[in-house]
Amino acid sequence: MRNNFCKVPLWECNDDLARVALGERPADLVIRHASLVSVTTREILPDADIAVACGRVAYLGIGGHTAEHCIGPKSRVIDATGLYAAPGLMDSHIHVESAMVGVAEYARAVVPHGTTAIFCDPHEVANVRGMSGVREMFEDARRTPLKAMMTPPSCVPAVTDVEDTGASVTARDIEEAMGWDNVVALGEMMNFPGILAHEDNALGEVRATLAADRVVTGHFPSPDRDRALAAYVASGVSSCHESGSFEEVLAKLRMGMHVQLRQGSAWLNLPGYLPQLVDAGVDTRLCLLCTDDCHPETLVGDGHMDRVLRTSVELGLDPVTALQMCTINCAEYFGLAHDLGSVTPGKCADIVLLDNLRDFRARAVIIDGELVAQDGRALFDVPPYVWPDWMTHTVDLGLAPTAETFRVPAPGHPDGTARVRAMGIEPGDTLTRDVVVEVPVRDGTLLASPAEDVLKVAVFDRHHGGAGTHSFGFVTGFGIHGALAQTVSHDAHNLLVMGDNDEDMALAARTLVDCGGGEVAVADGEVLALVELPVCGLMSTERVEVVAEKVAAARRAWAQMGCRMPSPFMTMGVMSLACVPELRLTNRGYVNCLTFEMEDLLVE
Repeated sequence: MRNNFCKVPLWECNDDLARVALGERPADLVIRHASLVSVTTREILPDADIAVACGRVAYLGIGGHTAEHCIGPKSRVIDATGLYAAPGLMDSHIHVESAMVGVAEYARAVVPHGTTAIFCDPHEVANVRGMSGVREMFEDARRTPLKAMMTPPSCVPAVTDVEDTGASVTARDIEEAMGWDNVVALGEMMNFPGILAHEDNALGEVRATLAADRVVTGHFPSPDRDRALAAYVASGVSSCHESGSFEEVLAKLRMGMHVQLRQGSAWLNLPGYLPQLVDAGVDTRLCLLCTDDCHPETLVGDGHMDRVLRTSVELGLDPVTALQMCTINCAEYFGLAHDLGSVTPGKCADIVLLDNLRDFRARAVIIDGELVAQDGRALFDVPPYVWPDWMTHTVDLGLAPTAETFRVPAPGHPDGTARVRAMGIEPGDTLTRDVVVEVPVRDGTLLASPAEDVLKVAVFDRHHGGAGTHSFGFVTGFGIHGALAQTVSHDAHNLLVMGDNDEDMALAARTLVDCGGGEVAVADGEVLALVELPVCGLMSTERVEVVAEKVAAARRAWAQMGCRMPSPFMTMGVMSLACVPELRLTNRGYVNCLTFEMEDLLVE
């Protein structure tokens, strides 16, 4: 597959590279005396030199050889004594919108940590503004050196006939997108039930991708590791990041899938299966690393793929093997290894110089032969992106929320208690439990039960104004007093409100309507924290550091309100994700995500 992300195609500069390697013309850049991480042989090569020209590697001085013959009067020379030279880090599956900033600002955050390429599924924006919104989002991406490779969203909506989104994506849309110059694969095929039910659109998207010689990335959280998994893989889906156990990882590897091992802000999956994978001695060439979703706080405070590498090594993974999982394994899966993924002659000079293979701190980051970050600081900058109005006016409920809006009727029930279905939250996991709890009934309405950690939840269609609908449910596991609301609610990104009283819930909802979307925490009639996200109700127009501080303030507010779980914003944000078991709430009501049928709130 042609790679449109390199400075110069290889066929335009192959003779120049050969001349540099032979010493017949000088290199543009020479890195000297590095310990080279060879991901092609899984070894470390001491005292290596790397000569770069035309944005690509021309020569390696290894085994006692040097690149002195490549150095001319104008060659830039970097002394990398004591440093490790590794290929630029790649995130094999990421939703940039989870960082709450546009792609250019995201690049400022991650490139200094050694990330040179991301495989981005923009299905959050697509659910709000469709493929036009996706195109606009990636115009912003073109302004930075980060190789932001698009995997167009396959599931908008995530599951058909259970929710209302702001747009839809069809097989025809995917066929067209496969001709875009920044598209390298199909975004995660979350609609595995559609594949197994032979739905025309789901299968059509896969066919259009395969016909364009691209890979289909997947999302298969089903416990069926036999016929359903085999059928899913046979249909053409070749990777998955939704694995919760070593047994799931192994089953998918044995089926020939590439498994994306995930460590994001909220979905901390590596401890659950990586030590067993290491102990089993299974071949890891089909294993990739990914973050899936990273909060701005995580990026600014802890890092990006360097953070995933640190965790992997702490859990017992060999550091070079870990690097393979976010470099050459990734490039090979996406069909880009002819250009990316290793520091070898002919490949793009995407190189990170690391202090060591324990902390993975990037001292210098080079993309296409240009120094773009040093000592944790980006050497490039971009002005704020000017978003069109249609990307910043996306919250329309068709009503002004009041406390009365949040009354949940219980027709025919006397005062006392009622049994209701609720979503049971497990901290640090995307999965929920389908539980039955008792809640108070007063004056014909269902109330929250804070003493039993049972909160009320409401989901409002924010895309269709007065024609939209809303629904109610309950949730356990958050332990808060007050109310929380957000327009980041995967994947339809409708307005999600949760709380223990109607007045605070109404204030939270009104606050987000007024600012165009975001995240808010309210208690006792007071707004404790607000993160404004006016771009599609998902992204800020401010610097990532500013957004990170606002998110930190929101996290402190959550703790003040009683919540103790990690990344509760991310956990709350998937309570509407109707493609992950067991129970979810959309604007249409409860969805059983095992049978994909609607469920009643009241339990007889």
